[in-house]
Amino acid sequence: MAKITGVSKHSARLKSMREVAQRVTASLYAAGQDIEIDAEHSITQGSISGRGHIPSLPGQPPSADTHTLDRMIETTIEAQNPPTVHVTSNAPYSAALEYGTSRMAERPFMRPATEKNRKKVGRDVAQAVRVTIRRG
Repeated sequence: MAKITGVSKHSARLKSMREVAQRVTASLYAAGQDIEIDAEHSITQGSISGRGHIPSLPGQPPSADTHTLDRMIETTIEAQNPPTVHVTSNAPYSAALEYGTSRMAERPFMRPATEKNRKKVGRDVAQAVRVTIRRG
């Protein structure tokens, strides 16, 4: 019969890896929430809804009119291993506004919010990993 040694050491390592994944996922989710908030804010900032609505200029974030666009942005955890978080805009016209069409110039709102938070995401994820490793 084979003798297996070091099981507790490997169990501890697996537990530590799970903790890293959980902390990284939490960090990514928080970063996704920051991106979501920035995108929503860019749409609602200075906009006029309803009768006096003024459309945004090309290259600027879209202005809110019905608030469908800003209310349909959401952050979701898609996978735990590897940790994956998605920030999506589910309004039917999101892509047309973000990237433009043959008849309308782009009015990006997701890409600027993502770019604004890019460095912070990297720092926060790295910090989550460091904290978990130090504890282990």
